[in-house]
Amino acid sequence: MHLVDITMFYAAEGGGVSTYLNAKARWLAQRSSVRHTICSPTVQTGGCAPALVQVPGIALPGIHGYHMPRSVSGLARILRRLEPDLIEFGDAGHCAWAALRIKRRTGIPVVAFYHSDLPRLVENRMGGFAAGAVKKYLFNLYRRCDMVLAPSRLMVQQLGAFGIGGAIHQPLGIDTATFCPQRRVPTLRAHLNLPPEARLLVYAGRFTPEKKLSVLIDAVRRLGRPYHLLLIGGGAALPQHPQISFMPFKRDQRALARLLASCDVLVHPGDCETFGLIVLEAMACGLPVVASNGGGVAELVDPDTGILVAPDSVAQLCEGIEAIYQSDREALGQNACRKARANHDWNQIVPQLLGRYAGLLATRERAELQAEHVCVNK
Repeated sequence: MHLVDITMFYAAEGGGVSTYLNAKARWLAQRSSVRHTICSPTVQTGGCAPALVQVPGIALPGIHGYHMPRSVSGLARILRRLEPDLIEFGDAGHCAWAALRIKRRTGIPVVAFYHSDLPRLVENRMGGFAAGAVKKYLFNLYRRCDMVLAPSRLMVQQLGAFGIGGAIHQPLGIDTATFCPQRRVPTLRAHLNLPPEARLLVYAGRFTPEKKLSVLIDAVRRLGRPYHLLLIGGGAALPQHPQISFMPFKRDQRALARLLASCDVLVHPGDCETFGLIVLEAMACGLPVVASNGGGVAELVDPDTGILVAPDSVAQLCEGIEAIYQSDREALGQNACRKARANHDWNQIVPQLLGRYAGLLATRERAELQAEHVCVNK
């Protein structure tokens, strides 16, 4: 089988889609005979897939370094030359329509993975009317697909609410050999010029409005010392403060794991996540989590692994952070690690995906055999 993943959301500066595709590529290369190609206008230098195909694209402002394919027709021609047996697309733009054009012409099955809560993002920036138009657009797009996957139950429900019935809950995974408590190093506080008693919070990801980092920064300011926040990532400029340290995005996942494991608590204030891979990675490193109870992250955190708070509330985020330090953080961290390892190792998740792909291909093969049978009988 030749599996082709196509998306504009594949970039050197990380992101959940890139992490998912790279992990899938590594797993398939080591444990499967499936041929795998990643096709994107934003191909990473030194990516992890055995086959990376870059398509012509243009950089657009406001989409965090991603590139948009120049045309659907050009993208479809590239896909056709790759001769895939199955195509999965990871965004709702040109890549999706190119995949569906190939499906229409050849019958190759197409899978959609709903990585971004696009209606919510649009509503936050442009209002409810625009979000309604996006829902109609997504309905028109996804109804043409053979399978629609969503990483959280909440996203499955949201898809159903605007007419996409039958979407399948397919959680994402983590590399538990990389993200583990053993990555902890005792020198991080000294490296940040912090006293040993500093309460070290961490956030890792893009610095974009939907991540609600202004709420987190205001909460840390209000809490005062000994709380300190380490922000790992990049994007929009954020205010400087003595209680905040910045580090650039870490392409080396082992370096990211060392930083996560060496902090006390992951804080994730955003409420637009469809899943929240960084939350799982921190949990696997033995960190409890304080997160917003909006979005897919809320499905990963329970009272045994952290605390959920109302979104957009500095006061409640402060209360959650203080409460986690009044709890048994060691027990919470151990529970978080066990939960992440037990339910989200890529060694479980990728075989789930392959099973879904196999079922889809088998259905197509049966349909073709039935069609041949009808033709012969005529």
